[in-house]
Amino acid sequence: MKESITRRTFFKRTTAAGILGVLAATGLNKPVQATGLSSGKLGTLIDLTKCDGCKDHASPFCVVACGKHNQERFPEPKKPLKNYWPQKKVEDWSNKRDLKSRLTPYNWTFVDHVKVEHNGLEQEVFVPRRCMHCDNPTCSKLCPFSAITKDQTGAVSIDDELCFGGAKCRDVCPWGIPQRQAGVGIYLDIAPDLAGGGVMYKCDMCVDLLAEGIQPACVSTCPKGAISIGPREDVRNLAYKKAKEISGYVYGDKENGGTATLYISAVPFEKIDAAINADKASKKDVAPGRPGMPVNVENYLSTGKGMFLSAVMAPFAGAAVAGITAYRTIKGDKAKRLQNDMNDQGGEGNE
Repeated sequence: MKESITRRTFFKRTTAAGILGVLAATGLNKPVQATGLSSGKLGTLIDLTKCDGCKDHASPFCVVACGKHNQERFPEPKKPLKNYWPQKKVEDWSNKRDLKSRLTPYNWTFVDHVKVEHNGLEQEVFVPRRCMHCDNPTCSKLCPFSAITKDQTGAVSIDDELCFGGAKCRDVCPWGIPQRQAGVGIYLDIAPDLAGGGVMYKCDMCVDLLAEGIQPACVSTCPKGAISIGPREDVRNLAYKKAKEISGYVYGDKENGGTATLYISAVPFEKIDAAINADKASKKDVAPGRPGMPVNVENYLSTGKGMFLSAVMAPFAGAAVAGITAYRTIKGDKAKRLQNDMNDQGGEGNE
């Protein structure tokens, strides 16, 4: 237990600081090469012609594997929860931890299921959903606390020790991927009544497994081989090759300026998107965590407003990180001095 927590903390902190050289120095490159993966930018391919949602099982294998691998990282909120000032609401998924039909802070991947009419036939389509890991992630560039960073593999991660849960990342994500849990995070210590509202959670492409040369949990557990991972350009070439073979379609290569997650389908993604939106409307489903598949969606950072906001946010984010780092250092020093004083007196600290 101690070893896994230490390794996870290491990756969070190096990612948050953006020190890519440290990742390489700790052995990210060699283990990845040992499994045939590139030491550089990676991509994942999700083949919708193979995915059947593991419909003969209680839950899709990828969803179960993702939950099992990340369960130690799931939030444990302090209650009672306070509303998001000045709003009269709070986002709390802690009593819905078993919900597998959408993205939540306790479920970082799920398999959507819709029926789509194409070429005169109604077809069932199962769509595994998680973070797209964008080439130019709007969530990272517009996070006011620099809590979201991207490493050399292309994985985009949220540092739960820096995140204030303001949900700006979800607002600017075309798919609304990150999900918020109240009652956790640094805001509880700094400004529980005035800032943020918890921590945002999402898939990080299992960066800890990649560092050991192991495929992400969703990839290795898929019984149909519907999810694969490899060097980004190889994955891209394979996606278009397979799509051509089935007269199909590719999703994710152009959307939001390009992503590390590509889909191939025999059904147009416009129809899949329309089916998801229609199903949500019929069920009056307005809760976050069930993204559509908008085609050719523009990257917000390429717009005038997005570029301006990014430029404005950069110095603020840097100052915020410096302030938070100083606060945590002071807090850690105080705790250490207290522990030393108690030890000098022959006492033991209580948790």
